[in-house]
Amino acid sequence: MVYYFTSNTVSPDAFIYVGKDKVENEELIKYGLEEDVWFHADKLSSAHIYLRMNEGETWDAIPQDLLTDCAQLTKANSIEGNKKDNVTVIYTPWSNLKKDGSMAVGQVSFKDPRKVKKILVAQRENAIVNRLNKTKIEKFPDLQMEKEEKLKVLRKKDQAAKLERKNEEERILKERKEKKWQKDHAYDELFTEDDPEEANNQDRGEDFLDDFM
Repeated sequence: MVYYFTSNTVSPDAFIYVGKDKVENEELIKYGLEEDVWFHADKLSSAHIYLRMNEGETWDAIPQDLLTDCAQLTKANSIEGNKKDNVTVIYTPWSNLKKDGSMAVGQVSFKDPRKVKKILVAQRENAIVNRLNKTKIEKFPDLQMEKEEKLKVLRKKDQAAKLERKNEEERILKERKEKKWQKDHAYDELFTEDDPEEANNQDRGEDFLDDFM
């Protein structure tokens, strides 16, 4: 089971999702998407919180209000962290998560620690947590299928972009060839007689030379 939340602090709305337990966390780690950002309480046990960014957004430029929503939800979903003040929440792109066979279920590390940011949550803000909880929806998604469908769409989009680039390159090449031909033949008309018969003395009449007498 996965819990889905909606944050209306940005437009369009942002979607946040959470695994019910460590088993679901493993699935989320495995089948996350490039646009996902992972949140977790630092050095404390907590749920794995994911923000799914909209197209064109970047993980290191998340609007502050949305970042606060994610951090508050992370703190609220930590049994220990929910009772404490001044809890540090860390976040990083899903693609930066590292998982190998030696790690316990639900445990992760990072490919590049420099891509991990921190946000300090001074205290729980019930207004924010309650607002998010009102949007909570429980689903049983097929995460593997969802990812495969997403990748299929991206492949089609990439193929279309490649075809468009190829057509544009061919258009530019054709245009350059036409301009080169025009440049190479720009003076052709200057060296072409308008009436070849008038320029050919062999076809003149017998009185042709009389014109010059």
